[in-house]
Amino acid sequence: MVFARWNFIRVVLSVLIFLFVAEYGKETYARERKPRITDIVVTSTRDHLLVYFTVKDCFSPDITKAILSGIETTFTFFVKLYQPRELWWDEKLADVEVKHSIKYDSLRKVFHLDLPERNGGPFEVKDFEEAKSLMSEVVGLKVVRLDRLKKGERYQIQMMAELDKIRLPFYLHNILFFLSLWDFETSWYAVDFRY
Repeated sequence: MVFARWNFIRVVLSVLIFLFVAEYGKETYARERKPRITDIVVTSTRDHLLVYFTVKDCFSPDITKAILSGIETTFTFFVKLYQPRELWWDEKLADVEVKHSIKYDSLRKVFHLDLPERNGGPFEVKDFEEAKSLMSEVVGLKVVRLDRLKKGERYQIQMMAELDKIRLPFYLHNILFFLSLWDFETSWYAVDFRY
């Protein structure tokens, strides 16, 4: 009887230690390598305002492990364009959302990428570093038509990125509850410019 009680206490303590270490690891990773947006470029073509940016430190070891095990992973990028106004709320001119997804085919040893803002449709890449680079870069995203902007006026473009929640088969939700430990989202980043 005493032996069974002692085993129960050891199991409970082991679970508590695991949860503590998992939570501590999550906080440590978040403090050390919080995903952030860098290399922001706002430019235009003849017809559209375009934005380019990169998300750094978005591939934690857990995200990498999930991708390499074949779990489809999606990053969602949000871009908003405002015209600042005095004594009134800023006018929202555009609200764009784009999703990048990656899925590893372990049989063919190929990464399938869907990058909608790039022409050419879905991509297949064999090198994981190249796949990570493509996933984390927004290239030439059309934000708004230039005929909606006024020459000489000030504007602000804001952007952020987040990892979509993993969609697992229902029977795995209870077993793999700890996958929420690697969800991330960046802060909002803003760039002011004059058209």
